[in-house]
Amino acid sequence: MTKKKRENLGVAREIDGLEEKLSQCRKDLEAVTSQLHRAELSPEDRRSLEKEKNALMNKASKYEKELKLLRQENQKNMLLSVAIFIVFALLYAYWTIDRKWSDGIETNHRAVSTS
Repeated sequence: MTKKKRENLGVAREIDGLEEKLSQCRKDLEAVTSQLHRAELSPEDRRSLEKEKNALMNKASKYEKELKLLRQENQKNMLLSVAIFIVFALLYAYWTIDRKWSDGIETNHRAVSTS
């Protein structure tokens, strides 16, 4: 799938779609393999099924490689999201602690000034 399509479609959705295609490809491969095990095939039919089997195996291999890359990309996206969340959590914690500390100093300063 092209990079532009990948940007428009979420990585998780793309993974789901590719897993579905891979599943269908494996089912088709199973069907072809079971047909090949029949003894009453003509040499021409056998060659045709072998050719189809090889094409399905190549297709499945391609899907598996693409799935591996998409899963890696999905993992990177997840780690980036976690890192961004941690940065915001730390900034929020710093801001609230600094604000409470500043408010505490102002309260103490006012108490000393009025005395």
